[in-house]
Amino acid sequence: MNVLNISLGIMGMNEWVIIAIIVLLLFGGRKIPELMKGLGGGIKEFKKATKEEEAKKEEEKQ
Repeated sequence: MNVLNISLGIMGMNEWVIIAIIVLLLFGGRKIPELMKGLGGGIKEFKKATKEEEAKKEEEKQ
């Protein structure tokens, strides 16, 4: 199973912990909420834009 994880690039718990520690060291505890808020806002905008595009395509079909 480990060969499958390595070949597919699936990250395990150890990798996620290491990434979390690196992010904490780089940005500090105070900046992380701001970063997550920005990430959430970006995701909302992306979803909104895709919904608008789908609505435009539906209007064009009719």
